[in-house]
Formats: sequence, structure tokens, C-alpha cells
Amino acid sequence: MVADMTVLRAAAVLLSLLPAAAVGAQPPNIVLILADDLGWTDLACYGSDYHRTPRTDQLAREGLRFTDAYAACQSCSPTRASILTGRYPARLHLTDWIPGRTPDGSPLSPPDWTNYLRHGEITIAEALAPAGYVSASIGKWHLGKKGWFPQDQGFAVNVLGSAAGSHARMFPPYWPPTQLRTVGLEPLSDVRGDEYLTDRLTREAEAFLEAHRDQPFFLYLSHFAVHARIQGKPELVRRYEARPPGRYHHNPEYAAMLESLDESVGRIVDKLEALGLSERTLVVFYSDNGGLSKGGAITSNRPLRGEKSTAWEGGVRVPLIARWPGVVPPGRETGEPVSSPDLFPTFLEAAGVEPPVEIDGKSLLPLLRGEEFRRGPIFWHAPHYNAHTPVLTMTPYGAVRDGDWKLIERYEDGSIELYNMAEDLGETTDLSAERPEVAARLRGLLADWRGSVGAQTPTANPDADPVRYSDYKENHRWGPVGDYEQRPPEIIPPD
Repeated sequence: MVADMTVLRAAAVLLSLLPAAAVGAQPPNIVLILADDLGWTDLACYGSDYHRTPRTDQLAREGLRFTDAYAACQSCSPTRASILTGRYPARLHLTDWIPGRTPDGSPLSPPDWTNYLRHGEITIAEALAPAGYVSASIGKWHLGKKGWFPQDQGFAVNVLGSAAGSHARMFPPYWPPTQLRTVGLEPLSDVRGDEYLTDRLTREAEAFLEAHRDQPFFLYLSHFAVHARIQGKPELVRRYEARPPGRYHHNPEYAAMLESLDESVGRIVDKLEALGLSERTLVVFYSDNGGLSKGGAITSNRPLRGEKSTAWEGGVRVPLIARWPGVVPPGRETGEPVSSPDLFPTFLEAAGVEPPVEIDGKSLLPLLRGEEFRRGPIFWHAPHYNAHTPVLTMTPYGAVRDGDWKLIERYEDGSIELYNMAEDLGETTDLSAERPEVAARLRGLLADWRGSVGAQTPTANPDADPVRYSDYKENHRWGPVGDYEQRPPEIIPPD
């Protein structure tokens, strides 16, 4: 399989050098705008009465809004890998945020997982190259260190995609410090005064659209916003400080950060319109996982339960909007459950390209067009503790949603939770005892799926220590809301 992927990669690179006309009529352009840690109810069109997001709301009015869209993981790196490859994190063996962190004395040890996106995987950029596409990754990457950057995964343009993950410094000097523009690793030198990072990334995206207006392109605009550290433009922060708090949302700094993200969406849409590309461009807006609440100090996912890094809906249910004038009927909403691996086959089908390898996603193009569509079961597998939350709220787990039912299985003790999502959006009532037949069916479905994708499982920790583990759970906390200066250790993948 690796050898086959190597041949496909080489063919993709060679074909990408051909003009678009050489591979047939020009296919549609594709723009994916990915937010970081954006909660399900953060946008006004998803229910916020405090945040101002007029341009993203407009995108929803002009396209299709998903109410039951999911990230394939409750944290960033695995979801991003699933988007780019169409494969579940469990199949990729990339199942935790990079580099991850395991609490002291935990009962289980995580498996020997892969903390980078392997070169053998075929990305959207590589799969689209034979159809004449040029691809750009602008913003957060978080899928490996040097040698595993976007330009090593099929992208012709890389801006700020480095080994560093989140916690971006939003004002100059920007951090992450590895600032790249192209495959040639030119420095990002023309910083304009105190230019906000979200604005800077958008400016780079606009330049890419301008430069490649005459050929099909894939733009992956991966914002650092609204991930902590929480930094908004001072003038916007002051406006929100004068605004009455909303029902669930009330953080002026976060709201200002989100409004700048919304402005970026508007600028990209406006640029496509100015270039005459709107009618042949599919624009998708998405988030990599649920919002980080920090006890409501940052944001809130209510009425969903939980937050980023948890197995509950607040950790994995995210906003998803798709707009393609003339193809996607405007002003529609769908409650069909979908997941992040579905973007890969959706983009490929829109481009008229067959998936080059086995994938887990299902193309959503019929759904976008308004046709009958059923996605089928959606799965999660997280064989890790997540010590990246306000308290240790996630232990290793698996989960499945099938229709209205969702089952969570905890790997530490084998316990399960069963919820009816149509009747209990907030996951308040565990029905596993009342509906054992449903629980048994879903548990079997989850076990069979794990086997089919070669999922790695955690093992008993020989150094387990209940005292140290309990102490960690009780005492591990974030610092103040704005204090996210700690940087993760260096990521060193094997050769």
C-alpha cells in the first residue's frame, strides 16, 4: 500500500505541473475556512445573542447549514488529519493532539501512536493535483515538524504552517515563530505595523486567490482563532465591553476575536466575488472541535454538555456551512449527522476526482445539492487521556452515533453511556440501563469498526499510581484566561 501511495504521490506532483486545460475543462475552486476551537453555538446563526458574526451568518443564508456536524476528534490534530485525508484518526493512528500529554499515575498507557501525518497518506492537495489544482495551506498546520509541513504534503504554498500548534500570538511579533510563505521557505517579512494575525492570514489568502484566479485551486485557510491565547483587537473589545452579556456568552475579548474571524470570512467571499469566481467556488466553513469553555470564562457550548477534549457533544459537535451558488440551494438547514472525514470525498467528487485510496468519509455532494442522503454511523476513538483541559475531563474512550442514538464507552472500566440525541441534546439522561438492546447493538458496532480500521488500544499502565493520578485530576488547572504562554515540547517523528 505504501508503495502504491508513493507512485500516486509522484504522479500527482507531475500532473500538477500541467496547465488546467491539459486535464480537461476547469473544475470548481474549493475554499475551506477552518476555525480553531469554535463552539457549536458561538455563531449568531447557531444561536449566540452576544457574538456578532454577520458575514458567516450571510454564508449560512446563501448556502446549507448543518446542525449535526461533528469533528472526528475532541481535539485539533486528529480532526485536521481526518479532514485532509478522509480517514478516521483511528485508521491513521493519529489520535491525540500533538504532542499530547498523559497525566501522572494514570491507570492506562496510551498506544504508540503517530504524532505527525505520515508521508504515505494522500492529502486533498495531492489528490486534486492530477486535475490541475494548485493548493495553499495558510495558517495553522499542527501535523508534524519540519519535513512534515504542508509543502511536504502536496501544498504549493505554505504560510505559517509549522510544527507549532496553537496558542498563537495574535499581534506582531507573531508566534509560532516559524514563519513560511512558500515552498522556498521565504520569511514572512512585510508585517504591517500591529497587523492582527487573522487579518494577516486573510491578506495572504486574498493574494493567493488573485494569483491563481485562472486555474482551479484549493485554499485551506486554517485560522489560529479562536484558540487561546485569547486576544482581540482593542477597539472591538471595548465595543463588546459596552454590550450587555448574552444568555450564554459574555467574554468581550473572545467575542472580538470571533468578530475578526467573521470579517475574514467576509473578505474571502468578497474577493471571490470581485474576481468573478463565486459561481464556480465551493466555500466551506468548519471548526476542528468544540469550544473551550473553561467554566464559561471563555465561551459556552450550552445547551450541549461538555467542551473541547470531552466525549460529549460540546467537545465534538461543530458548526459547518457550505456555499456554492447555483449548486447548493440557499437558505437550507440539515440535521443529517456528518463528520470531518466527509470533506475529502466531497471535495474530490466536486472536482470529478476519484479517491485514490481507501477512505472512511462519505461525499456530501448529494446532500449539498438537496438530494436524499444518509451518512450512516459516525465513530470516535480516543485511546488517550486529555490533560489539555481545565480539569482532566477526558479518559480514553470510544463512541458511535447511529441515527438518534449515541453511545460512549470508557476504556478504563468498560462503562457506557447511552443518549437519545433527538430527545436529549444536552446528554442529561443515560439510557443504557433502560435500553440494553440498543446499547448492545451500538457497542458491537463500535467494536467491529475498531477492528476494521486497525484502531490502537490503550494498555494497563505498569506505573499506575492512584494517589498521583487523583492528585493530578484535582490540581491540574489552566492559568488565567489570557495566560497560555507554555509551549509544547519539540515533536521529533522517526525517520
